[in-house]
Amino acid sequence: MDTLITLFIVGGITLFFLRGYLKSQKEKEDRARQAAEKGKVFSEGPRAQHPHIDTAQCIGCGTCTSVCPEGDVLAMVGGKAAIVNGYKCIGHSLCAEACPVGAITMVMATPGMGADLPTISPQYETTIPNLFIVGELGGLALIKNAVNQGRECIDTITGRLISAGITEPSSDVHDVLIVGAGPAGISASLRAIENKLNYITVEQDEIGGTVAKYPRQKLVMTSPVEFPMYGKFKRTELSKENLLAFWDVVLNRVDFNVRTGEKVDDIKRGPDGIFTITTPSQQYRSRTVILALGRTGTPRKLGVKGEELPKVMYRLIEADHYVNKKILVVGGGDSAVEAAMGLANQHGNKVTMSYRQERFSRIKDRNEKRIEDCIRSGKIQVLFNSNPVEFKAESVIIDVKGQQQEIPNDFVWIFAGGTPPFDFLKKIGVGFGMRDQTQEAGKEARQAETEKKALATTAAST
Repeated sequence: MDTLITLFIVGGITLFFLRGYLKSQKEKEDRARQAAEKGKVFSEGPRAQHPHIDTAQCIGCGTCTSVCPEGDVLAMVGGKAAIVNGYKCIGHSLCAEACPVGAITMVMATPGMGADLPTISPQYETTIPNLFIVGELGGLALIKNAVNQGRECIDTITGRLISAGITEPSSDVHDVLIVGAGPAGISASLRAIENKLNYITVEQDEIGGTVAKYPRQKLVMTSPVEFPMYGKFKRTELSKENLLAFWDVVLNRVDFNVRTGEKVDDIKRGPDGIFTITTPSQQYRSRTVILALGRTGTPRKLGVKGEELPKVMYRLIEADHYVNKKILVVGGGDSAVEAAMGLANQHGNKVTMSYRQERFSRIKDRNEKRIEDCIRSGKIQVLFNSNPVEFKAESVIIDVKGQQQEIPNDFVWIFAGGTPPFDFLKKIGVGFGMRDQTQEAGKEARQAETEKKALATTAAST
């Protein structure tokens, strides 16, 4: 009898905890389904690298849902991992690394999502033989990805040069010319030094590329990466200033062959396979070219009256230079939100945000929480469903849900994205179009063989 009573007690306790567990799992799944519905409203799905989940292998442990720095990209639905907010994914790959059974692999977007990107092979090669694109311009975000691609691209070029019998540097032809000295360009340059290639790097602005233009103390890296000429860089969080300082230390150790302040105007591949790269002051010749230009390009303008005023800007670097000012920030992405919060933290500033949507939808979770706190505390006023109509010397006119209002203003920052350098790519002959970016390994092998022959032809002519 005592045994039976004990079993009933144990069974009751087990059922109590099981009921609580099942209830919590149902609540999690309900939240996941809500997030999935939200994702459908604000996104057409993943636009670049994202996780592919093999549901047959997935054991439903949920590890992958807890490691992503971008928040609820993945969630558990029906006992399996599922993508619920694919538009937030920028390719950290931590979910794939964390999966204990290898059920997650990182893939590229569907053919439709790749329609507005240049056509590149798995070796980062464009439709022009021996002309490569690495970094964000090819469809992947994250500094980690740019660093990895720059390194891998140089290894590909090195292998082709060796296969083509090109082992000695030429006095008048570079092995590789790298356009851009941002994360991908620096990584490629350092790897070229390691591999003893005759290279040169050309940068239209300053070393650091887009990173150098980020606001102060912006967090730019969240996972370890392998840097050429250095090794494994294990810090999981790194600010803009720390990354630039790190690059400065590494580049000062080597003979970094870079020309800053030179914009590439044209690239032509001759019948001998040699590229001629033209800048306003120079012409270079190279067997291969790597474009590490970044995707931001020229800041996109709104076409609003008064936008040419000097108080209207498109990048914020030193937020602490602005105090006791009336400020308008236009946009609703991470850059706009981070700029608004940085300005709102300076003494005496009154910051207003204008965003054309009804709510923020494409920002990181950490920014979403911080901006909500700023709104609640009154640090920032947000005008949703609004658009600037006119910028004046001392005010701005904003249309808010069909009603115009004029507010005092000293400075305006516009974060409407940038115009990628696609016109330049099309001008030099790089192909665009619908394609599946997940190209099979068989195509990789065939492409590599084709390029090896093209480089051999180049070697024979020089």
